[in-house]
Amino acid sequence: MNYKFYTTSQAAWDGILAAIDDAQKSIYIEMYIFLDDTSQTHNFLGKLKEKAAAGLEVVIIADAYGSVSLKSTSVADMKESGVEFIFFSRWLRRTHRKLVIIDQKIAFFGGVNIENKIRYWHDLQIRLKGRVLKPLLRSFAYTYEQCGGKKEAIITHSRLPLVKKIKSWVIDTWELGEKQYDLNEYYRRKLAEAQYSIKIVTPYLLPPRWLLVSLDNAVRRGVKVEILIPEDTDILSINRINHINAARLASVGVKFYFMPGMNHAKVMLIDEREALVGSQNLDILSFNFNLELGVFFEQKQAVAELSRIVSHWQAESGTADLGFRRLGWYRWFLMVCLRIFFPFF
Repeated sequence: MNYKFYTTSQAAWDGILAAIDDAQKSIYIEMYIFLDDTSQTHNFLGKLKEKAAAGLEVVIIADAYGSVSLKSTSVADMKESGVEFIFFSRWLRRTHRKLVIIDQKIAFFGGVNIENKIRYWHDLQIRLKGRVLKPLLRSFAYTYEQCGGKKEAIITHSRLPLVKKIKSWVIDTWELGEKQYDLNEYYRRKLAEAQYSIKIVTPYLLPPRWLLVSLDNAVRRGVKVEILIPEDTDILSINRINHINAARLASVGVKFYFMPGMNHAKVMLIDEREALVGSQNLDILSFNFNLELGVFFEQKQAVAELSRIVSHWQAESGTADLGFRRLGWYRWFLMVCLRIFFPFF
C-alpha cells in the first residue's frame, strides 16, 4: 500500500490541492461538507473551475445537509465552468464521506471536510495509490449513479470486480461487496478477535449498545482498551454526552485520554498489527444510516506509523476522574432521558 498520512486539516488541504493542481484527466470528489469559505488560502472552487475549463472531467458530490451553507452562486459558477455538481439528498441518510480521487490513480480520504472552521483541527486523512483504489473508485461510481449521474464512463466503474488477497481493503456502507467488508461487521469481528490491545480515536462518543457490549467484553477478556476523545468538541451538547459515555465505559475498565483542542480523526488499532482509518464516528448514524468509507490495513510500516501518531496524541492529552458515581444529578437525568428516547444510546 503506497500511502501518506496527514494529521491536520490544513496539511490535508495542502496535499489535496497539490494533487488537483497536477491532475491531467479527472477529479472526483465526494464530500460531506464542501463549502466556499476557504478561498483565501485554499481556493478549491477556483482551482476546480480552472481544471474543468481546461477540459478535465470534474465531478463533485456534496451532501445536501452537510453542505447546506454552500452558496448557490458558487454552485452555479462551478457548473458554468464545466463542473458536474450533484447534491446527495436522501431521507435520514447522508454521505458522510470525504473522498477525492485524482486521475483514477491517487485518492485522499478520512475525516477532513472542506470548511474554514476546521482549518486548525487535528484530523487524519490518508493518501493512497495502488490496487486499493479500485474499490474506492467503484464506491464513488455507485454513489454517482445513485445520485442521478448519467456518464456511463463513470458508472461502469461500479461494476469493477473486487480485488482479492491484498493486505488492505476498503470498508464501505454501500452493499457492494462481501459481508466481511461491511463497517458494522468489521467492528464486531475485530473487537471480538482483539487479544491484548484496542486503541480508538473518535471525536464523538455515542456508540450503539452492541459496541458498548463489545468493548466491555474485550476488557473482561483482559484486553487493554484505550479511547482518545477531544476535551471539547465543536458541538457543546456532545461534550456532555461524550463525558457520560466515557464514564460508563471507564466504570468497566476502559482508559480515556482527553485531547486539548478538537481532534476529528477516526481511527481503530487492533493489537498494534491492524488498523482502520476512515470517515466513521462511533455513533448510530455512522453504523446504521450514513454512507461511510474506511480502509483497514496490516502493513507493518503503516500500522507502526499510525501507532506513533496516536501515541503522540495520547502524550499531549490529559486524563480525568471519570468515576461513574461522581456524575452530577443533571447528567444522570440526561442519561436516563437519552436511554428512554434513544434506546441505542
